Amino acid sequence: MLTIAVASLIALPLVSVGIKAFGPNRDIWSHLFDTVLWTYVSNTLGLMAGVCVLTIAIGTSTAWLVTMYRFPGRKLMSWALLLPLAVPGYVLAFVVTDQLEYAGNLQVALRLLFGWESARDYWVPEIRSLGGAIIVMSLVLYPYVYLLARAAFIEQCFGLFEVSRTLGLGPVKSFLQIAVPLARPAIAVGVALALMETLNEFGTVEFFAVPTFTAGIFDVWLNMDSVAGAAQLAGVMVFFAFGLVWIERRSRRQQRYWHTTTRVQALPEYPLGAVTQWIALAWCVVPVLFGFVLPVSVLAGYSLEYYEVSLEGPFATYAWNSLKLAAWAALVAAVVGIVLAYGVRLSRNRSIRGFAELATIGYATPGAVLAVGIMVPLGAFDTFVNAAGKDWFGLDLQMFLSGSLYALVVGYVVRFMALGYRTLDASLGKVTPSMDGAARTLGAGPSVTLWRVHLPLIRPSLLTAALLVFVDTMKELPLTLILRPFNFETLATFVFQYASDELLEECALGALTIVAVGVVPVIILSASIARSRAGHTTR
Repeated sequence: MLTIAVASLIALPLVSVGIKAFGPNRDIWSHLFDTVLWTYVSNTLGLMAGVCVLTIAIGTSTAWLVTMYRFPGRKLMSWALLLPLAVPGYVLAFVVTDQLEYAGNLQVALRLLFGWESARDYWVPEIRSLGGAIIVMSLVLYPYVYLLARAAFIEQCFGLFEVSRTLGLGPVKSFLQIAVPLARPAIAVGVALALMETLNEFGTVEFFAVPTFTAGIFDVWLNMDSVAGAAQLAGVMVFFAFGLVWIERRSRRQQRYWHTTTRVQALPEYPLGAVTQWIALAWCVVPVLFGFVLPVSVLAGYSLEYYEVSLEGPFATYAWNSLKLAAWAALVAAVVGIVLAYGVRLSRNRSIRGFAELATIGYATPGAVLAVGIMVPLGAFDTFVNAAGKDWFGLDLQMFLSGSLYALVVGYVVRFMALGYRTLDASLGKVTPSMDGAARTLGAGPSVTLWRVHLPLIRPSLLTAALLVFVDTMKELPLTLILRPFNFETLATFVFQYASDELLEECALGALTIVAVGVVPVIILSASIARSRAGHTTR
């Protein structure tokens, strides 16, 4: 029952979005339908399509190169290609714009080199556009595809490629006709994750002036003062999010992949030619260069130059706010994840597992949508309690839940519960059931068994789950912008507001801190992939 209750509470925000969206106040919907709705739809679909194509192209090709071929710098590239995952999209957007705008280093160098005097003398692409948003977001999201595609390639049977070569298939055809189809489930999951993050992105599209659904929710709620209209847009976004999940699962329906042999051998890592090895290296270096090295180097330079301004300002306060919220979110998500995973283990009931899976729905839901869903029930609860306090005790209790740190922590836990539950559920699944039976014969109940048997065994997974929630909370922007208390700033909101005001130099230290925190799980993920195949070493 506890598992069902917890899962139902976590799913409540989406229910409240639906109730509010289909409530009696629909005037704003007709206005949106006649004005900006189709702009939101076209921009969102265009953004998702572009990100889909680029993430597949970059992530799949680089994963294949570092897995199957040997070239200079391959070992470095195998984990460096994951580093852009640590960079929030809005941070890269600020840095790229800072470098490519009229006063940026690129255009200044071009004017000095060719003697141009003004922007009328030459043309450069406009970075603040839909195309710019696609490129920026693809550079930070392709690691989702790379991560899963590389893991799938490492686990594939090498014998299939030997057979393909005897049948006359070259390296490219073997990749396209054998490797990619076999890795299709993993690639599909990676693309789905990247597109979910695309739906959630607010900082990049707002800074680049690309009106999408997420930007529309902020505009309708904060500028038009219409919670109902925001809920209606949120409902459409939920449709998009669940559409992604459905498409991803539909694409893999009735397709199963098995290893046909128990023989495992190291992958061949074919050497490349004198020219092709440098082409392969360049292809791997480019996304790392623009997705990680460029933003980190720019931010590091600004941080060193303006460190006194940063340290004398509110940086320490904002950093403490971020660390505090991330720590609380990680702790609560880990505890709730254990409750759900252990409840599923004890019950072994499909309905209980279904409720637990329902609790992970927040990860497929954009942060702006969850913010709407959380504010509606919390606001209603605060209104009820405030009215009861005035009627019964003559007290003005104000709105003590909505617009508070409690609301933020709740939002983070709902958003990232999938990270906590799935990590711990997988770890508990590896603990043999005989452990439970032995504990019970010794007189230990379920709670004692969890505390004294299971928790020591799953401690590494528990720490991993908490770390993943911690890092994602540090980067989360749209949920924080809506649910934070008045005049409360985190590093994410601080960086977004200062960089939006063209003050990237003064917030560079904050942005660099967010990136540095995100590097830790990237290194852990890279190490776990390299160890995932018996006999495989990264030379």
